[in-house]
Amino acid sequence: MHFNLKRAVGVMAIPLLGSALAVGATALPAHAATWQDTGLSASAVTLIPFGGGVLGAANGTGTDIVLSATGTATWSLHGPVPAGVILTGTTLTYLGAPAASTVVFVDATDTNGNVEVLQIPVTRTSGAIQLGSPPPSTANLTTLADTTTDRTVTFSTASVDGISFVESSLPAGLVGGPTLTYVGGTAAAGTHVVDVTATDPINGAVQKGTFSLSVFASDVYTIGSGGDEVNPFGLGFDVYRQHQYAGAIIVGWTATRADPATHFFILSGTYYTGAVKFEYAPDGAGTGLCVTDPGGSWKSDPLPDGLILTKCDTGPWQQFVPEPNGTLRDVATGLVVKPSTTAGAQLRGATGPVSWGGSVYGWTNFANLPA
Repeated sequence: MHFNLKRAVGVMAIPLLGSALAVGATALPAHAATWQDTGLSASAVTLIPFGGGVLGAANGTGTDIVLSATGTATWSLHGPVPAGVILTGTTLTYLGAPAASTVVFVDATDTNGNVEVLQIPVTRTSGAIQLGSPPPSTANLTTLADTTTDRTVTFSTASVDGISFVESSLPAGLVGGPTLTYVGGTAAAGTHVVDVTATDPINGAVQKGTFSLSVFASDVYTIGSGGDEVNPFGLGFDVYRQHQYAGAIIVGWTATRADPATHFFILSGTYYTGAVKFEYAPDGAGTGLCVTDPGGSWKSDPLPDGLILTKCDTGPWQQFVPEPNGTLRDVATGLVVKPSTTAGAQLRGATGPVSWGGSVYGWTNFANLPA
């Protein structure tokens, strides 16, 4: 975090500051080639309107039925097709003996791949087909929506159950379907434009849409690499005013390559598989001080379970386990790291994550931090 006398002098000496950062960048490892996804969030689906317009059907010459659309559409029969019924272009004909009244389903597909289905009750006499009753009706998918819950995205429509959902342009590493999930995913962090197609398997109606998908992800790291723990809002661990002593508080602040207060090493823990520690390492130089939740035992700590720096050791107070929901849980206290809505406020342990998503943290390697 900003301002102390040492940093103020550094700002005046631009070449010196640049040299210091260059040394730090050399000392820290390069950006990882792969990602570890931590969550998803989606904008509302924008529907691609059906381009076929209003669908209709009318008796033709007395032996056939002529299909119509006020927009551009191509027609095809949708199964099961009654025996003897043939579609040629926009004309339905019947080759067969008199048969019972039935319903013919005809798909109208627009240039975007949307499909509406014309349901046509018909009568069949020898070699002829005509409209029956009730009049033809149209089946379609009028809604297509998504909901982000627990950092996954679920799709729905207002139609009957059984709708299938397929996503195209989906970043590699995510699992699609009715629910998009990031579990085990390796998609790059960022915002992606994704297409989604909903299909009713019963009547064949299809509705397409697009949405913006935000992928939250951490760099895949190696133990000893440099960087910072950062939440989806860009706020990482920060040593307040670069205080380099036991008892210095850890706050939430924008993590950058230019700010030494946001530079740490990620180290291996010992209590659980995957447990890690965070050693303060401004400009790539380890200090022997690690992020700790002392459980309220430090008088200089202004918050109960506030995060501070203490001398690195093998105890559980400075070991954190990344949880499946993206939070960091302290081994000793069992509490998750909780940020404040105010940048620069001390981080602390809490029984659960904040509702606005700021408790989700992922490791970002130094080279991938903003300048």
